[in-house]
Amino acid sequence: MLKRVFVAPDPGRARLRFAARAVLGIGLAVVVCSLAGHSLVGAVTGGLAALLALFTVTDATVRGQAVTTALLPLVGLPVLAAAAELHDLPVARDLTFLAVVGAGVYARRWGPRGHSLGVFAFMTFFVAQFLHATPAQLPELYAAVLLSLLTASAVRFGLWCYERRLPPAPVPAPPGGAGLARVTTRQAIQATAGAGFALVVGQLVSGQRWYWAVGATWWIFVNTTSRGETLVRGFRRVLGTVIGIGLGLLVAVPLEGAGIPTAALLALCVFGIFYTAAVSYTWMMLCVTVLAELLYGLLGVLDPALLALRLAETGVGAIGAVLAVLFVLPVTTHAVTDTWIQRALRCVHAATAEAAARLAGDESADPASRLAELEQLLGRVRLSIAPLVHPLNPMPARKRRARRVLALLDDCAREIRGLAAVAADPEASHDARLAAACWRVEAAVEALTGGADITAAPAAGPSAADPALTHLHGLERALTELATPLRAPSGSPLVGA
Repeated sequence: MLKRVFVAPDPGRARLRFAARAVLGIGLAVVVCSLAGHSLVGAVTGGLAALLALFTVTDATVRGQAVTTALLPLVGLPVLAAAAELHDLPVARDLTFLAVVGAGVYARRWGPRGHSLGVFAFMTFFVAQFLHATPAQLPELYAAVLLSLLTASAVRFGLWCYERRLPPAPVPAPPGGAGLARVTTRQAIQATAGAGFALVVGQLVSGQRWYWAVGATWWIFVNTTSRGETLVRGFRRVLGTVIGIGLGLLVAVPLEGAGIPTAALLALCVFGIFYTAAVSYTWMMLCVTVLAELLYGLLGVLDPALLALRLAETGVGAIGAVLAVLFVLPVTTHAVTDTWIQRALRCVHAATAEAAARLAGDESADPASRLAELEQLLGRVRLSIAPLVHPLNPMPARKRRARRVLALLDDCAREIRGLAAVAADPEASHDARLAAACWRVEAAVEALTGGADITAAPAAGPSAADPALTHLHGLERALTELATPLRAPSGSPLVGA
């Protein structure tokens, strides 16, 4: 787990810049709130609003990110008002919270913007419970949220907008469908059911901190699609929480809310959340747990009993998520994995066609953009297959086959990268054999995605003097070998998972 975080590739130091900018933006937001005369509750609310704006807004373009950030108060402030006004009306408060959960998950069908607004709405309600916000505090909390969003935006879109120098990142659309066949619809129902379980049982465990259980259920559903992904994420959330609580006993409790060391550790936790999010959910949850402990230390309520309660509520939330994905309109791992693999294979074909067109002299052809899309799709494939390659998976044959599929898809991506690099060379010339090789790649992809027989790739490859053909033959071989793990009979690895 340590190796995965600290040795994981960070092309262009994107994760490092993402995390460093978050520390700067959130730190400045808290300073601005403090200078404006806000209380500790206001400063904490502002800091969390800035964190959410910097973390959850993931539109493909800078302009899209700015629009989404500007829309955050439109959903967050009404939800904050509802949470504060209903604080002393438990039944209405709970029903409203569940409605926010369902709407927040359902909004994911509208892509990154819907996801960001849904998360912000949920977390605004959650933060109101966390801080026990009252109607009298609303003007201050409104001002803190707005000031923090403005400050975070000034850092993200003005002071340090490194995305302006990068091509827009493609964002794969979620699997489609209609009605209950649509994944986002099923997940909205699942999340609401799981959150309902967590809310009821969480209140039996603690009438004061029940919202932790609902929060655990919510975040387990974020960025997951199938029941397998959700189960693995639930396990990782509990593991990260356990480790974070152990660390909190050693660090946060002894500090007793001391200002300077707590602020330094909060900055370190923020950095850890942003730096580890893309590579390890366990590590991210460790950082989130320690951050929450430090905030409770600042509020003067942190003790070992509270940490034990947090673990119990996290367990309740995880159980709620597990029960929901297993018994409420389940989405199988196989169905989701098959969808992402087919989309990745079609992207392989499109990238090959773009590279071939570029080699043929078409300056408008852009294999690099297709390659970026392929990388995003392969990330989704890895996420969907993660339950099958998890160490706790009791089916070793299925695990081996899933790893074989991942390895061959990675081979395809490597050959596409090489082909795109050759195509980018202005001195590269078009070889008549490229058309035939590209046609074979297209035929192989059509066979894999359509269920037809696939023709074996040529046994002999071209010499090193023909780099484009070398990459195309490597791609052919990888696609041909994919037929074996993807065509296994029902009941074998990856099928019916």
